[in-house]
Amino acid sequence: MPIMPTRRNPAILEGNRVHLRSPGRRDEQAFIAQAARSRALHRRWVQAPATPDAFDVYVQRYRRADLEVRNVGLLIVRNEDDAIAGVVNFSEIVRGAFQSAYVGYYAFAPLAGAGYMTEGFVLALDFAFHDLDLHRVEANVQPANTRSLALVERLGFVREGYSRRYVKIAGRWRDHVRFGMLAEEWPRKRGDVRRHLAKQRD
Repeated sequence: MPIMPTRRNPAILEGNRVHLRSPGRRDEQAFIAQAARSRALHRRWVQAPATPDAFDVYVQRYRRADLEVRNVGLLIVRNEDDAIAGVVNFSEIVRGAFQSAYVGYYAFAPLAGAGYMTEGFVLALDFAFHDLDLHRVEANVQPANTRSLALVERLGFVREGYSRRYVKIAGRWRDHVRFGMLAEEWPRKRGDVRRHLAKQRD
């Protein structure tokens, strides 16, 4: 089970500039506002919950973070002001011989491009491989989504294949590039990313 340090700010993991926590109803107004500001950024890549009803469905699906659930959602929150910088969702968690999940993620436009997603994604993978006890995490990215491709490549995900007409987004079936990360390779790759982030701060 994740550690919850305080009742006011139940962080799952905390980094230098961001922390992770589960989404809750208290986030509705800020989340929807960030989604509205990010329409141009998200375009055909992702459809973030943008109404109270859609956000409620998201919270109901992703708010728990324990070993018994199939979906875990994590908000990436900036430490200095609690602004929501992005989201990392682990979906369709399969136990037994698989111990695997899909990961989806997106930044919010006002804070995109500042390195918050990289730091938050590192924390999310720490959580996936340690707290959720996963062996494999799979990411699927549309081939024209250069920012998203750059992020998974920066984190060290390995390109494993190409899935045609893989997911229907905004009414169309979209091709995706398939990437994977394994628990045994993450510690080394995590070190590489942390050094990269440290150089950026210097």
